[in-house]
Amino acid sequence: MDDVLPAADQLVATDQRHLIHPLHHAKDHANPRVFVSGDGAMLHTADGRMFIDGLSALWNVNIGHGRKELAAAAAAQMEKLAYASAYAGFTNEPAIRLAERLVGLAYDNMAAVYFTTSGAESNESAFKFARYHWKRLGKPNKVKIISRRYGYHGVTLAAMSATSLPNYHKMFGPVVPEFLQVAPPYPYRWPGNGDAGIGAAEAVEDAILAEGADTVAAVIAEPVMGSGGVIVPPASYFPRLREICDRYDILLIADEVITGFGRTGQWFGLGHWGIKPDLMSFAKGVTSGYLPLGGVIISKRLHDVMMDAPPDEKFMHAATYSGHPVCCAVALANIDIIEKEGMVERAQVQGDRFRAGLETLLSLPTVGEVRGIGMLAAIELVQDKGSKTPAKGLGPKVVAEAANRGLILRLRAASDGPPASGDTLCFAPPLPTPEATLDRIVQIVGDSIQAAERA
Repeated sequence: MDDVLPAADQLVATDQRHLIHPLHHAKDHANPRVFVSGDGAMLHTADGRMFIDGLSALWNVNIGHGRKELAAAAAAQMEKLAYASAYAGFTNEPAIRLAERLVGLAYDNMAAVYFTTSGAESNESAFKFARYHWKRLGKPNKVKIISRRYGYHGVTLAAMSATSLPNYHKMFGPVVPEFLQVAPPYPYRWPGNGDAGIGAAEAVEDAILAEGADTVAAVIAEPVMGSGGVIVPPASYFPRLREICDRYDILLIADEVITGFGRTGQWFGLGHWGIKPDLMSFAKGVTSGYLPLGGVIISKRLHDVMMDAPPDEKFMHAATYSGHPVCCAVALANIDIIEKEGMVERAQVQGDRFRAGLETLLSLPTVGEVRGIGMLAAIELVQDKGSKTPAKGLGPKVVAEAANRGLILRLRAASDGPPASGDTLCFAPPLPTPEATLDRIVQIVGDSIQAAERA
């Protein structure tokens, strides 16, 4: 019948009637892509098109799409034990095995894991761990959390308050009290000729002194600021930040939701600077996105304080799906694949090669900077290279041109700051993406920028 819509169009029409999406706006969702399958670095849509996944979906499909080993791990665990509570007094083998594995892979001061289902939930939990720690030690006023501008830590209420991207606050404010932001270690946009690493670390110290160290619980920092534009700090930043946190007795939370599980060419991002956090939040790459899982790994220092708590000061934080056996079984299989296929080492080598390819685009008039580390990269667009005047509105055109050519990218829109920044194209291909596909990404991006410039 003529009035019967094709299957893909029917799905879209039903979606638009009944499904609310993350970051929802009807105009943005007028012509959505309906993904039906994936293989490696490629995604296939219901209308028969194929796209290169230039961002590992949402920074999370580290091992690539379509790995049957993870489907098999999930099925086997579901048949054996699909779900069991992990509340105190109950446990299950996959959660136990994964906790042990993660502590072994993480920084050598780490001791124990609390499991969540997402990065935002992990950071919410980390804030509660920090406050719990200080209350246990008789310092109940140490509650404030310091984050950095351009930082992204999720958009649940406390995580949103640590996230310093104003668009996430506008329709949901006011933010939670006792959260404050300072300047980021953003070398391309650092004012003057000073060291952005030292300057940004000292901005944290200035905030601690202004607020009073006895009121500050923790500093939260992504090793590389991902959604904020893949901002890689100078080598001086994290050593100085760790020193400042130690001096004022403040906890350091590493938000490794994006930078974990090989993404930067290390198992975890702070390994590049030889720094150990007090708490580490993770998610995304732990299962390569095949099932929702996240968590917080805490140091021996925090764990000892928790284990010595009297009954009336126990850790009253919980979630139904903490330690979910199927999610944990899939994470174990995912980590096996990362190890067996040498993906951490590959991310460093192929990431350097990929970034070198992107750097050939610096000859284009609107490409202000190419930056990145491992299989994380970004191109910041400008109107003028000399003044670094931010390009605004060019990025969406580039993303659209790239999609027309078969590449999915993510855009960090220009900001008025401080510091001001241009539209930024973000890249995080799956770790095993073939060299030919990485080269194709570079070609498409170059063609798309030039097409957008002409338009």
